Amino acid sequence: MATSTAPSTQRQGGPKAGLESSHELLTCTIKSPPFSYAHLELVTDGPDAIELDNLQVKSYCTAALRQFLGITGAAISMDILKAEGSECWVRVPRQDLGSFAAAITAWKGTNEGGTQCLLRIKQCSDWLGMMVGTDGQDRLWNS
Repeated sequence: MATSTAPSTQRQGGPKAGLESSHELLTCTIKSPPFSYAHLELVTDGPDAIELDNLQVKSYCTAALRQFLGITGAAISMDILKAEGSECWVRVPRQDLGSFAAAITAWKGTNEGGTQCLLRIKQCSDWLGMMVGTDGQDRLWNS
């Protein structure tokens, strides 16, 4: 005769009678993230490629914001996440993304040594993960 030491939690009924229902440990819904992200590219009309650095990105973005919104625009917080080659990624407060994008789009750029330089917005998103892995998508339709 075999004895069982398992708890007797089985109920009379169907095949799932002995199984416990799952329990939700944690639910997290992010409705409005605190920051938004922009992927920018430096466009020039000269033959030489210009490498961006953090100081240039800050200078260009501040000039664009100051031109578009004055001192209020220059006060918009901006974090430079990465500057590589002619591209950069910046983080701005979510509520300021529209103003930031409008300022960069309306900015006339600078003229340095006969070469016109301006920033172009490639992507904007509230989620950085949405922008990752999209490098080269524009070449798909331009080839």
